[in-house]
Amino acid sequence: MNPPAESERSRHRRARLVWAAPGLLTLVVTLAGIGHAQPWRDELATWSAATRPVPDLVRLAGTIDAATGPYYLLMHGWTALFGTSPTALRLPSALAMAGAAALTARLGARLAGPRAGLLAGLLLAVLPVTSRYGQEARPYALATLLAVLATLLLVGALHRPTWRRWVGYAVAVAALGLLHLIALTLLAAHALVVLLVAACGPAAAGLDPPAGPTSPTDEAQAVTGEAAPTAGSTQAVTGEAAPAAGARGPGVIWRWLVALLPAAVLVAPLVLAAGGQRGRQLDWVRLARVDDLAALPGALAQSGVVGGLLVGLAALGAGRLSRRALLPGAAVLLPVLLLFAAGTAVPLWVTRYLVFTVPFACLLAGAALAGVRLAPALAVVTLAGLLGLPDQAALRRTHEWPRSARVDYAGVARIVADHEQPGDAVVYSPRDSWLFPDLGLTYHLGARRPRDVLVVRDQRQRADLWAAECDRPAECLAGVDRVWLVVTGRRADPLAAVPGAKGDALRDAFTVRQVWPRPGLTVALLTR
Repeated sequence: MNPPAESERSRHRRARLVWAAPGLLTLVVTLAGIGHAQPWRDELATWSAATRPVPDLVRLAGTIDAATGPYYLLMHGWTALFGTSPTALRLPSALAMAGAAALTARLGARLAGPRAGLLAGLLLAVLPVTSRYGQEARPYALATLLAVLATLLLVGALHRPTWRRWVGYAVAVAALGLLHLIALTLLAAHALVVLLVAACGPAAAGLDPPAGPTSPTDEAQAVTGEAAPTAGSTQAVTGEAAPAAGARGPGVIWRWLVALLPAAVLVAPLVLAAGGQRGRQLDWVRLARVDDLAALPGALAQSGVVGGLLVGLAALGAGRLSRRALLPGAAVLLPVLLLFAAGTAVPLWVTRYLVFTVPFACLLAGAALAGVRLAPALAVVTLAGLLGLPDQAALRRTHEWPRSARVDYAGVARIVADHEQPGDAVVYSPRDSWLFPDLGLTYHLGARRPRDVLVVRDQRQRADLWAAECDRPAECLAGVDRVWLVVTGRRADPLAAVPGAKGDALRDAFTVRQVWPRPGLTVALLTR
């Protein structure tokens, strides 16, 4: 066999390992216990929307949650094929996070060398935030994947501009906007880099491929400890040739703007619809405060100590990378600052909206770890994983925050199922709660749930996430001898907690036979 050919194949195998190892590790971590935590309120909204017929899903987007409509449509097709178990609902997110880790390694290898890419991807794999949103039936994991993909495609398009590369970037950005409007703040970082490339070339923006070793030991040792790579091995890792110049001049700006047109056309209707729904959609969000920025690392990483470690490593990596830190650094800072600035004026500051910035922080941290030998660098990654273990275990018990605020929909459903009799009815209070007690009971009991006696128009008929109840509850309760009352919170006297005409009708005609308090909910059996 030809020795050079054998060596080339070996380099390609090592190059694949740089991104494959983080992707596989992330998949293993996110799949571990993926179905343990019962679906929480946001996932119940996903289930409710995704299981509606497409025309009803379109009507829902016109009433509420328009910004999440494309994700619901995607999940509509997914659930039709794979069902609605917790694992089935969350599997797309797990796959997306695995892909995000693999692409983070690719992007890191492209900007800072194979070892930095490998360590960045591995670090992302062990963070609690990766498991948290890789095990949630919401669009944040998919948005994270698309954010890294779009950035990787932009780097390639700026270095070797071809129409295929720009089309790929355009598709990725459009998909990113459709799945998560806030993630389009990433385009501020892209704009900064594009302007620098247009003015001074890729090298000025830190996009020229890394040459030579990126640490005291050779780059090839990122996986095997072998000799430093040749130009061919660098190309194998990054998937790019390494031209000396790359694109520059006004044409770069125009090509980038044209690539944004599909996103603008597709996303504009969502922006308009979501803007009109903001008062109802985000009525639970307060305006941002300065202390929110201080709490961001821990809240975003889902662990205070891990978040602090990540920020420290990212800062070291930014210093080590110098101008190469521009793109990943801007991809972290600019979305955070833009959302914070907007959040001081309108209620938009929600930590999970920024999950897509985490891979770029990991890229900077990976560059810091690449400055030492591989063994101690992997030890730091392992330490980050160990520090996050308590949070990893907690998030597999409940997705609620704080973790102590668990809402036990499944427990309530079991109580009702164990004691239900034919002719029983169910009443919820409050009906318009963001805890969705009715959706929780319906998810776990399905057709076996008691009749929702007060409903005159259900969620599907209203094109909403909440049902409408009758105006004269006493008349609607006529002929019912047993009522299951489900109220939010832990209540010693749940019947006294029901307000208005509904409460009066229940108290006039029924007495409490038994009460079962559960975390976040209380269920009571009422009899005449």
